[in-house]
Amino acid sequence: MKAITLAINGKNISCPPGTSVLNAALENGIKVPTLCHHPHLEPVGACRLCLVEDEKTGRIMASCVTPVAHNMSIQTDSPVIKTHRANIIRLIMANHPESCIVCSQGNRCELRQIAAELGVGQTDLYPMPHYTGLEEANPFIIRDLSKCILCSKCIRADHELVVVGAIDYNLRGFKSRPATVHEMPLEKSSCTFCGTCVSMCPTGALSIENTRYVGSPQKESSTICGFCGVGCSLVMGSVDGQIVDVNPSHREKTVNLSTLCVRGHFAHDYLNASKRLSEPLIRKDGELSSATWDEALEVVAQGLISIKEKYGPQSVAFLGSSKCTIEENYLFQKIARVILGTNNVDNGSYGSGRAVINLISERLDGGGRITPLAGLEEAEVIFVIGADPTETAPVVGYYLKRASRIKKVPLIVADPRKTGLVPFSSLWLALSPNSDVELINGLAALLLKEKADDSSFIDRFTQGFDPYCDSLSGLDLEKVCRVTGVEMAVMEETADLLKGKKIAFVIGHGILQQKHGTSAMDALVNLALMTGSLGGDNKGFYLIARENNEAGALDMGAVPDFLPGRRPFYNNKDRKYWEKLWDVKLSPDPGLNLIRMIEEAEKGNLKALYIMGENPLLSLPQPERIRNALNDLELLVVQDILTTETTHTAHVVLAGAAFSEKAGTFTNMEGRIQSFEPVVSPPGDARPDWEILDLLSRRMSHADGYASIQKIRAEISRRIPMYSEFGKLGDESWIRETSNLRLFHPYEEGESISFSPVISVDNEAFDKAYPFTAILGSLRCHLGSGTRTSLSDRIKDFGLKGEVEIFSEDGTRLSLKVGDKVRISSPNGSIEREVTLKKDLRSDDARQLMGLTQLGETDSPGWNGCHVKIQKI
Repeated sequence: MKAITLAINGKNISCPPGTSVLNAALENGIKVPTLCHHPHLEPVGACRLCLVEDEKTGRIMASCVTPVAHNMSIQTDSPVIKTHRANIIRLIMANHPESCIVCSQGNRCELRQIAAELGVGQTDLYPMPHYTGLEEANPFIIRDLSKCILCSKCIRADHELVVVGAIDYNLRGFKSRPATVHEMPLEKSSCTFCGTCVSMCPTGALSIENTRYVGSPQKESSTICGFCGVGCSLVMGSVDGQIVDVNPSHREKTVNLSTLCVRGHFAHDYLNASKRLSEPLIRKDGELSSATWDEALEVVAQGLISIKEKYGPQSVAFLGSSKCTIEENYLFQKIARVILGTNNVDNGSYGSGRAVINLISERLDGGGRITPLAGLEEAEVIFVIGADPTETAPVVGYYLKRASRIKKVPLIVADPRKTGLVPFSSLWLALSPNSDVELINGLAALLLKEKADDSSFIDRFTQGFDPYCDSLSGLDLEKVCRVTGVEMAVMEETADLLKGKKIAFVIGHGILQQKHGTSAMDALVNLALMTGSLGGDNKGFYLIARENNEAGALDMGAVPDFLPGRRPFYNNKDRKYWEKLWDVKLSPDPGLNLIRMIEEAEKGNLKALYIMGENPLLSLPQPERIRNALNDLELLVVQDILTTETTHTAHVVLAGAAFSEKAGTFTNMEGRIQSFEPVVSPPGDARPDWEILDLLSRRMSHADGYASIQKIRAEISRRIPMYSEFGKLGDESWIRETSNLRLFHPYEEGESISFSPVISVDNEAFDKAYPFTAILGSLRCHLGSGTRTSLSDRIKDFGLKGEVEIFSEDGTRLSLKVGDKVRISSPNGSIEREVTLKKDLRSDDARQLMGLTQLGETDSPGWNGCHVKIQKI
């Protein structure tokens, strides 16, 4: 479309049609004051401070809601405009309490800044304050609506970005205010305490509950969130070397825009917890005692070398971290493979469904990993299966809710539970637990029956479609409905919704941790190939990563069966490539995974274990079994930022630095590579993890080491093709497509993708002793095992009890009511919890008690559910 030309303050400007006058001015460096405008929100013209004058007509208009027109001549600071703006500020201030000195917003108050810029000190008007009192019943947000200027930013952010609808305007005139339904407290509303409203508020009407510090931070620095795999961009405020304030960066094109979740906004107070490690510790006479770095590193170096020499490299193992940076995971696995000659390397993301992720990598040769979340809002149809991102990765939930509610993208949810996405869905497939394979194959059969396959895509990029069709044709759809519990009419409606569309699959731990997870993923890849839903924008697989660097740890080779760049050990070419670079002979045999490490320690074969940034005694099932295995080791080294259950069993504890205290890089679930610098220094004598590893490697190999993180980054960029763009475009880049498949090649060269055989899984036998099925859910306020979030004072004060959700009919049968206490038992153990009854669960739904088994193995029951019995206490 033809550009619009106009003049603003005498400066000729060209911009696209539909651009507002305000945005045209801002994009050309012309400042226009405003209190209600935000680039991520729809304009409403509430504050009127952005008034401008049309020189030709004398018309005065709100620039944020006025589109540009040809030959406009605009003045942003004429005498008339200055007078109007000053009067608006005077009126706002007359209705505002005189509490700037004690206001927590301090120098960040936008009202105060604009008043100063306009030279408004005294209003010379009759004061009209409306005192409302403070509302601070929850540990997250303080509301002082006497300071509210009715800009509506909090309401619009709630409706447009987070899509919750917890607040809206209530009452009229001077009594008008943002409020919940029936003026209920926030903690009794649908508010998720994401804090987006707080970060948007231009005054002190909304502020963070902060017992540590009140006021403007001394320093603010950008970083990347260290919780889930979304990789949100943050601005952290610090005072005297401690983090006191966290907000979204509000930068354009970040994954989170101007949003965060309750963890990202409020749980980072764990960084100041009393359990922070500040120095190395060595066990002497049964007790952990303070030590110097030289002493601790010498004990570790000598211990690892001597055990390797005495028992062989297979007697040593390394457990890395999906929470540590890519630089640290690269260095960690390199120490294991090059210096100690072992492939016994894994990281804490093993429990996040490694077998399923490996299957995708194998079938797609590592392709299709670049999946910007913004593409979900442009998708043709979204199929969410086994995922509850509103709890596990809330920012992904925001994208999905915006796609459905605002962009009108059809949203299909397949889950036994009524998740937070169900109210936004076009269809909810409330299938029976672990019946996903039958559901997916059934939908594929219905699409085939309707001739809804993408024949052009299939011919160009796939092979083996005819045998796949033959298998689908023989599928008993009536049996599929019986097994899944989904009626035929709903199946057909789902197929109609998918027909002719490219599908964006959002996949969570209901698939990744399921006993039939690999079979379900195989079926999903087949469905994606059949519908042409791979290779391109706004479609394909969006895998929910629970940990911040889950993808990056795998990319760096911190796993037993892949080398850096996700290249498999069994590939001689890839193995020889790294042997040449590292000048070492690598064993072709994969090492021990996390569960095998525990099993080999139990057998006495594993003698030494180095754990970095993980707490297996809290994160894994059967903690007593794990404790006994760790106690049998001759050397247990734990490198962490916190005193944990696992550090208590260690022979040596190395004090690392949190993400906010070091430089590093995370790779998020989209394939986005994000580097960051330290915000504050580590506590005491703690050190960045990469620096600890570098010092240790020098002691064990007598090599020069790296000495700087820039050298590690340069080696990663130079040697891992997937990361060839890393560091070349500043702090952010994307992984590079390296698949050899035709689908992902720019000139469609390479091999085609094979369809897998259609597999039916056996129904589980009913166990009278354990008649209920427990399903592992997630809590929005906690992440994973809760090692970090459980140390957040705000999260603790919120009073989450971890109640068990039981289907209301089952509760009636067991004579249970809300608040009753029950004992839930499985073959692996028992827990006691209070009860809450739910109408929207399937009649076999509850919490879980898992066994320590290898995910992906044929005899594994999975980690997302198990059979239990329930007894009222």
